[in-house]
Amino acid sequence: MLTRRDFLQVAAATAAMTGLPGRVGHAAANQAITQDTLLEFDSVGQVTLLNFTDCHAQLVPLFFREPSVNIGVGEVHGLPPHLTGKAALDLYGLKAGSAEAYAFTSTDFTSLAKTYGRIGGMDRMATLVKAIRAERPTQTLLLDGGDTWQGSFTSLATQGEDMVRVMNKLGVDVMTAHWEFTYGSQRVEDLVGKLDFPFLAGNVQDTEWEDDVFLATRTFERGGVNIAVIGQAFPYTPIANPRYKIPTWSFGIKEDKLRERIEAARDNGADLVVVLSHNGFDVDRKLASRVDGIDVLLTGHTHDAVPSVVKINDTLMISTGSHGKFLGRLDLDVQNKKVADYRFKLIPVFADIIQPDPDMASLIGEIRAPHKAELDRVLGRTESLLYRRGNFNGTFDDLICDALLQERDAQIALSPGFRWGASLLPGQDITVDDVYTQTAITYPNAYRSEMTGEFIKTILEDVADNIFNPDPYYQQGGDMVRTGGLSYTIDIHKPIGERISDMTLTASGERIDPKKTYVVSGWASVNEGAEGPPIYELVSGYIEKKKLIRVKPNRDIKIVGA
Repeated sequence: MLTRRDFLQVAAATAAMTGLPGRVGHAAANQAITQDTLLEFDSVGQVTLLNFTDCHAQLVPLFFREPSVNIGVGEVHGLPPHLTGKAALDLYGLKAGSAEAYAFTSTDFTSLAKTYGRIGGMDRMATLVKAIRAERPTQTLLLDGGDTWQGSFTSLATQGEDMVRVMNKLGVDVMTAHWEFTYGSQRVEDLVGKLDFPFLAGNVQDTEWEDDVFLATRTFERGGVNIAVIGQAFPYTPIANPRYKIPTWSFGIKEDKLRERIEAARDNGADLVVVLSHNGFDVDRKLASRVDGIDVLLTGHTHDAVPSVVKINDTLMISTGSHGKFLGRLDLDVQNKKVADYRFKLIPVFADIIQPDPDMASLIGEIRAPHKAELDRVLGRTESLLYRRGNFNGTFDDLICDALLQERDAQIALSPGFRWGASLLPGQDITVDDVYTQTAITYPNAYRSEMTGEFIKTILEDVADNIFNPDPYYQQGGDMVRTGGLSYTIDIHKPIGERISDMTLTASGERIDPKKTYVVSGWASVNEGAEGPPIYELVSGYIEKKKLIRVKPNRDIKIVGA
């Protein structure tokens, strides 16, 4: 729960970010934000943990819209991070129209994006990290929560090696993983060997020998404090992603193993236990309530930017967003193997405010230079705000579905519920680079097949249960599968098999017949051998033909019980 102490810390961080007390307007807020005000921090204790997660290989600044829909079910209904828009502004005491509102919510996104500009960029992240390390040179630990090697043209072209080079340059101290595994077991092992820091994934075992595939724990000394970091990779990787990429590795939450590792860390003299996790926010909330001995839990996977500490029993949970948009700073005063005091700030990486680090900028330029002509190639222009983030279809998802319907001559399109990809403002050119931020995966084939109405409903029901099962440990995927050409109603509180109803073909209004067969196109099939053009080529070709993209409001999905 958000305590009064947490609320006051958020308010203090807000004041520090704007540089002004109270509430300010657009122009005043924009003028007040400087690199120095972003870095302002009332430090405490011996240890500084810096954390980012889910950057999805985004090297350069971009726009990224936070979700307007983030539904929590069961016990987490109405709790962070399942508050958006005005509810989020009210909870965190943020002024509508402010830089903070732009950073943490989707409210008035297009207008505020024009005021406050792009976010992220690893050269800007490097500037912040170097500044904090200069302030606390022997006390700082930088932790990467995973989903780092995937999500861009250059990451796909280099099979993740561009991000290994960037993270080595950034001086990351430790990482865990999820999408990294989609390069396949051999490539992952090759890239781990190129890291200057440990790759921790204590919940990944060999299926035959049941041995750990990777290190689970690494101990660091910072400020005279022994810090044990335990890595927890995404536990449902073989379900959410292709099993054939990692055929001999098993995953899972594995609470008992985690308890053993915590106990072993304490026995070996750890003063502070940090779990670097890619479980997802609600899974980690439950984990922290069941597993004792975790001082700090750095959560990833669900891309939630939460500007305060969420305290679960004696565990401090931190969630630092995605796409390189934020850097989390947590200062800790550790006494007698307990956290006696702490302070936290989630720093938005405002690209127009932060001076790029020249060393990192040079490396990024070197990585992108061989591909620059293709990256910058303009495919068309959008008249609509294009974004993906949210439980259901975003407008970029609608664009992808439209491309699948037309280019594959299908009646229904299915696009995976991924959360990654840049947002584009109305009037922006759409480049090849932009398309790859939405589609760059190692299993990209856009299939075309026939499915019965009954099977299509089964797909929707299964994915819905992965998202809206009231037990977080059964939430195994991303967001809801995106659909094109198909209308339906979903009651999120019904049990599996009963959530989806009123399925119709959007074009004709014809009800979906369970026994009838329909032509369906989709991509990112986890089954080996899917055939069809790569989705990034298909979408690029569609945009080039259309030239001007207009995405009409999607009214095909009726949500009951949200």
